[in-house]
Amino acid sequence: MEENRCKFWLPKKNRFCANSPLNDSQFCGNHKLRSIEQWIPCPIDPSHSVLKENLGGHVKRCPLLKQAQSLSLQPFYQKGINAGNEEEEDNVSSEMKRSAVYSMTVTQLCKLINKIESVHASTCKDILESYKVPEACNMWIKREVDRKLPFQEKHVAQQASILGNLEDFGVIKSSVGSKEGDNQGFCSENSNSVHAVVEFGAGRGYLTQMLADCYGFDTVFLVERKSYKLKADRSLRQKESLILERLRIDIEDLNLNAVESLRGIPYLAIGKHLCGPATDLTLRCCLSEQCNQGSVQDCRSNANLKGLAIATCCHHLCQWKHYTNRKFMSDLGITKEQFHAITWFTSWAVDADHGSDLSDITDCSLHSQSIEEKQRSGDVHGVEDVVRNMKPVERAMLGFKCKQIIDVGRMMWAKEHGLDSQFVKYVPSSISPENHLLLARHAKCL
Repeated sequence: MEENRCKFWLPKKNRFCANSPLNDSQFCGNHKLRSIEQWIPCPIDPSHSVLKENLGGHVKRCPLLKQAQSLSLQPFYQKGINAGNEEEEDNVSSEMKRSAVYSMTVTQLCKLINKIESVHASTCKDILESYKVPEACNMWIKREVDRKLPFQEKHVAQQASILGNLEDFGVIKSSVGSKEGDNQGFCSENSNSVHAVVEFGAGRGYLTQMLADCYGFDTVFLVERKSYKLKADRSLRQKESLILERLRIDIEDLNLNAVESLRGIPYLAIGKHLCGPATDLTLRCCLSEQCNQGSVQDCRSNANLKGLAIATCCHHLCQWKHYTNRKFMSDLGITKEQFHAITWFTSWAVDADHGSDLSDITDCSLHSQSIEEKQRSGDVHGVEDVVRNMKPVERAMLGFKCKQIIDVGRMMWAKEHGLDSQFVKYVPSSISPENHLLLARHAKCL
């Protein structure tokens, strides 16, 4: 089927064009005479591409030009402040990762699988299953909320469990059953009380909406680079005394310390399904402080950050240049190239049927032995053959292990920056295979 598709790569959609090629070309009518080399990312917003020959005119009329100019004037905009290692090369695409894996020898693949098994056994043995349904969220679970708000049971279950884990971890508290009916839903020490919530990758903002309805707080910041319809903003603005500010900016460029209305205010950082490197960018945004230009960067816990809950997602998009804990990987003997291979394996975690939890499936530690036996017998002739012959459930188990290794490194990085941290499975994989939650709190927020 793929042979009958246009060979033009669509960077924004991360796939090839689905149109049929012309008889005398590898490309369809739209992309004939326009080879991949002729297209480059727009310098204003790299999420879309433009022909080299049209670049000059496009830059003058790009629909995102006005927004980019306005953003550059904001005091909290600092290009690439949370990007990580600026000396690293550009992002490595999924296609490049796949090609690198397929160029391995079968022996190299087996050694990498063995390393993944060994690292997972030594670093990921304390991951807890922590599916919470807090009493405070009953109004959402029973659908006793604004009927105009979209309701999907699986998303409500995930949001409720995120909040339940925050409550169980001691970051927020419920007023349900409280004699005073305190509306402030966060750790109650006067010096540590949380007055604001910052949701990263907020999208439409429904995680914050549930938090506002069920726990209560004073100030909300929604960080999102894209524009959305049907946002929760309308409902949030109807709440008395609640201040809402939406920051339309890439997390990579957000200097949170320069947001005037947040300065000096204790806050909680949350995010549901922060795709790929967005989790690493968020951690740096919250936990790193930039010193004056020209001096050594001083990384320490931001005293105003009282708690953090990030549901990670789309690990196949992770990049070595952005990853927070490269030292953790290096100390485990995982190279940059192996890290990118591991991130590509994570996409397998969503391949299998997740009608039941995969935790009961037989461990995949025998893969390398059986693979080598098949190679010696001539049943497989390369890594692509090996991948094709693996069972979906086996690939999913290996993918989950790779996800957990990546997330445990993030948890360790948060600990090194002065936070009490925990990593849990917050919903069964039958609800969502993207079920990893990173929790952290200020040491005094107990």
